[in-house]
Amino acid sequence: MANHLDTGKHGEEIAVEYLRQQGFEILETNWRHRRLEVDIIAKDGSVLVFVEVKTRSYDYFGRPEEFITPAKERRIAEAAAAFMELSGHDWAMRFDVVSVLKDKDGGFKVEHIRDAFFPGL
Repeated sequence: MANHLDTGKHGEEIAVEYLRQQGFEILETNWRHRRLEVDIIAKDGSVLVFVEVKTRSYDYFGRPEEFITPAKERRIAEAAAAFMELSGHDWAMRFDVVSVLKDKDGGFKVEHIRDAFFPGL
């Protein structure tokens, strides 16, 4: 597997563990519907949360979360709509980002951005 794919997979594992430690219930990881994907689907209390994870080895070209494009936001929103329809979801939801950045000591810094974007705005 390519190094950047290993980095991304490891970042998603870190994000899942981080969210669990924050009290989130993880419902799905790498959930797919046709050409759409959501990295993590979780519950934060009664709120359904669709989480995009961005992992980088360095921030020379920008912070990980800065690489989420409006097109990516639209695809996540489409996937969220599909998940909600398939699961019969009818409660509050939001879109979060977990940014995972490798630090110079070999560890990772995690930043959780709640309500990171609002599809359609």
